[in-house]
Amino acid sequence: MKCAYAYDDGAYVLGALSPAERAAYEKHLSGCASCRQAVAEIAVLPGLLGRLDRAGLEQILDPPSDTTRLSRLVTAVQVERRRMMRAQRRRVIVSSCVAASLAIVVGFGVAWVGADLVSRDGPDVPMVAMVPARTALPVTAEVGLRQTNWGTEITMRCAYTRSVNWDQAYTFRLVAHGPDGATEQVGSWVAAPGREITIAGATRFSGAELVRLELTRSDGMLLLTYDVP
Repeated sequence: MKCAYAYDDGAYVLGALSPAERAAYEKHLSGCASCRQAVAEIAVLPGLLGRLDRAGLEQILDPPSDTTRLSRLVTAVQVERRRMMRAQRRRVIVSSCVAASLAIVVGFGVAWVGADLVSRDGPDVPMVAMVPARTALPVTAEVGLRQTNWGTEITMRCAYTRSVNWDQAYTFRLVAHGPDGATEQVGSWVAAPGREITIAGATRFSGAELVRLELTRSDGMLLLTYDVP
């Protein structure tokens, strides 16, 4: 006796079944080798048919005995193709917005830096170790300063070692302190335990204006300091 689902393979592959019909058919597939083979044989149809319009299909196919079924299948292909195109446009729009947001953030001197995104060597400047602000701190860093006619370029190497109380990622911030209590964020990044990164940033404070650098955690915890001589 012919399987009751023998004619549902095309509608299933093309997404023309209702959610309830699709669930019933998928349950049936688990126990019917014949239907599984039928689905496997036509699994490539959505991609092929999606490239043709109705006129193209009529040119390459013999006149069908069931025009209503063919029309339903072609309509299902066209609906699915439009859905995929809308989804692709949404992905492009979201990607563009993310790229624009990152450009704005970087423009203000804030960076989200991964360990592999910045060279570990950095510019050729003398590096000086920052001083821990508390004991048993699993974070170490060294900084290098280069004076310019518009401010100070800052290179920083930071290592974060995993420990019992430090086993998650935190946002770190490097802050420059200038005259009269003025501050400026040089950069920020997500630091993961067991990773080391090198970042390059800058501050408008130059010469004697730059008095101190502080590395802080996003919750305000002071980690490391460097008093500029």
